[in-house]
Amino acid sequence: MAYYETKSWCVLHLVLLAACYMQNCVHGELTHVPCLFIFGDSLSDSGNNNNLRTTAKPNYKPYGIDFPKGPTGRFTNGRTTIDIIGQQLGFKKFIPPFANTIGSDIFKGVNYASGAAGIRKETGKRNLVLHGANIALGSQIKNHKTIISRIATKLGGLPQAKHYLNKCLYYINIGSNDYINNYYQPQHYSTSHIYNSEQYAQVLINQLSLYIEALHNVGARKLVLVGLGQIGCTPHAIATNGINGLCAQKQNNDALIFSHKLRSLVDKFNIQHLDSKSIFINSTAGTLDSSLGFKVANAPCCPVRSDGMCVRDSTPCMNRNEYIFYDGFHPTSAVNNLTALSLYDSASNPETTYPMDIKRLVQHTIV
Repeated sequence: MAYYETKSWCVLHLVLLAACYMQNCVHGELTHVPCLFIFGDSLSDSGNNNNLRTTAKPNYKPYGIDFPKGPTGRFTNGRTTIDIIGQQLGFKKFIPPFANTIGSDIFKGVNYASGAAGIRKETGKRNLVLHGANIALGSQIKNHKTIISRIATKLGGLPQAKHYLNKCLYYINIGSNDYINNYYQPQHYSTSHIYNSEQYAQVLINQLSLYIEALHNVGARKLVLVGLGQIGCTPHAIATNGINGLCAQKQNNDALIFSHKLRSLVDKFNIQHLDSKSIFINSTAGTLDSSLGFKVANAPCCPVRSDGMCVRDSTPCMNRNEYIFYDGFHPTSAVNNLTALSLYDSASNPETTYPMDIKRLVQHTIV
């Protein structure tokens, strides 16, 4: 009798465990999606570059000065945009980087993003002057397939894993480095000699399209594709290519060409795949100005090296919430917070997200 009761309790426990996963219960958290998978570059990296042979790793002060755990490998003073979106989605813990993922962490998602990485494999890797090693988008997707195999093992097979993954959110924010650390480095890369701006953007979109198809094939059904911001308005771009302290207009124009094509790709993907839904994030929508409390737009908060990264152990500005940029390229946590809230619920600014915001995407029923 005792054996029967024990066996029955085990079966009930397994049923409840499976139900918990299927009902979006992650480590006791009630979330809007069961898991969040993050692909991208330094705007989303949370520590994947820490053990790589690269200069693109901010695992030192003053990075993380406003983050609870201090420096972690995030390229800002506090939380990244996707950190905050994850909290909006209901996750109590930050999605762990692939480099540190263990055990059941994989059921709530993985962050594969890598600083200096691009859509193209060679981006940011030509030599240590251009950072060194990174995990390009293609390799990030390979890492994701490794995680899928681990999830399949835990859930009893690939069909069960795909059923679980179908409910997850996939966030892809990448492409800036394909310009900054590739196209705009003619002494190291041939891309600007081969392609004009229109052609290069199309080459990037064609490659990105293949990667999105690959994600769809392994279970991705809700995807967030982030367009490029005004890469010509970073302090580094202004200092190196701006005129009279103004933004580098060609760089902004190139980013806009890419983003327009990315929005068209979202339309194409939604027409071709009725079993999934993708949205486009317009990173140039809205303005960050004094009305929002920002007083410094063209200078970094921290003292920077020649590559735009903060000088190790330097003292950053005290009024960080008034700065748009923390270093030569990356926004402050104050900017990230406003961005994340806008992307999650853009009812007040529908130009930010297309054809819906993240809040509506996670609520959207896939046919």
